[in-house]
Amino acid sequence: MQSAHDVIIRPIISEKSFDLMEQNKYTFEVAKGVSKEEIKQAIKELFGVDAVKVNTMSVSGKPKRVRYQKGYTRSWKKAIVTLAEGDSIELFGN
Repeated sequence: MQSAHDVIIRPIISEKSFDLMEQNKYTFEVAKGVSKEEIKQAIKELFGVDAVKVNTMSVSGKPKRVRYQKGYTRSWKKAIVTLAEGDSIELFGN
């Protein structure tokens, strides 16, 4: 098994993720090959809270171009973690 820091890469900071935080759902970029159970364990280890539910999705790369070179942005995996009632994660320091 991978360490928790290898499973959870970074939190996703966007308008939609901030709206989901009001519903006690937090969004993270995770490693591509990990399962939902590994994500639950990593959240418990890193933040000390219980995840009730984990939804994952693969985000495919978008086609981009720089002058005459065509390419794609990188593809990655996203996880939306629903926490137990009363739990929260402090993403930003005060």
